[in-house]
Amino acid sequence: MEACAGAHYWAREIEKLGHTARLMSQHFVTPYRKSRKNDGNDAEAACEAVGRPSMRFVPIKSAPQQDVQALHRIRFQLIKWRTALANEIRGLLGECGIVVAKGIAPLRREMPLILDDGETQLSGLFREMLGEMAERLKLLDQRVRHYDSKVEHVFGQDERCRRLARVEGVGALVATALVAAVGNAHEFKNGRELSAWLGLVPRQHSSGGRNVLLGISKRGDRYLRTSLIHGARSAVRVVERRKDPCSVAISRLKARRGPNVAAVALANRNARVLWALLKRGEDYRPRAAQRMDVAQSG
Repeated sequence: MEACAGAHYWAREIEKLGHTARLMSQHFVTPYRKSRKNDGNDAEAACEAVGRPSMRFVPIKSAPQQDVQALHRIRFQLIKWRTALANEIRGLLGECGIVVAKGIAPLRREMPLILDDGETQLSGLFREMLGEMAERLKLLDQRVRHYDSKVEHVFGQDERCRRLARVEGVGALVATALVAAVGNAHEFKNGRELSAWLGLVPRQHSSGGRNVLLGISKRGDRYLRTSLIHGARSAVRVVERRKDPCSVAISRLKARRGPNVAAVALANRNARVLWALLKRGEDYRPRAAQRMDVAQSG
């Protein structure tokens, strides 16, 4: 089946009947469709695509995995609402000549002062609306903290997540999101396949024996890829304090190409390490990961 809304549920139901279910991305099925899109042509294309020996399949998620993914999606939606509300407040204040620095923290700090300042030229109506928006901002902060605590609870209950969090740049958010997305990573033959599935490998434009590497492909789960990069960025900020081979290599790359490229490179490396931890059920061993870094650089 093509991976779409409800596909994971139906895959689980089909497997209960003793069949083997396979989910494929629509991007891999489309090239095998011979004519215009309709149900018959889609089914024929899926039958043709599933027989390809190199076909890659989408991991079938269990109900608990989908619950954790829903937790992450709801939390992310709340953060988007909070950011939009903060930008709206900052824009309305700017129209009144009051400039607040970017970010949530400065806005939280300045809002009570602005509302209590009687010398500002704010009308009673605008002050009332501003107070209501400030209350909504506080409510969204509370809901985000509530879902943060739920993520921490899921993290504490899953032994796999605790093992993943020992990797530099991986915390509760990244660990729970990855386990919810790929489970034990059995659908991936190696770490590079997982990294490619996350869109962390370079795009290629090759012709006539000449290989040109471009920016990362940015395919797959955007939320998970972004979380891995943000986690890696936090590790890159303090990489100069460490002297292990991986940190030294990332520090040199940071100095040569900048912190953003270094963060993506570390996220790519972390994705491969996380695949090994999930697939083999092992604990994180920094020395083994360093040997892998040396082998890849060679």
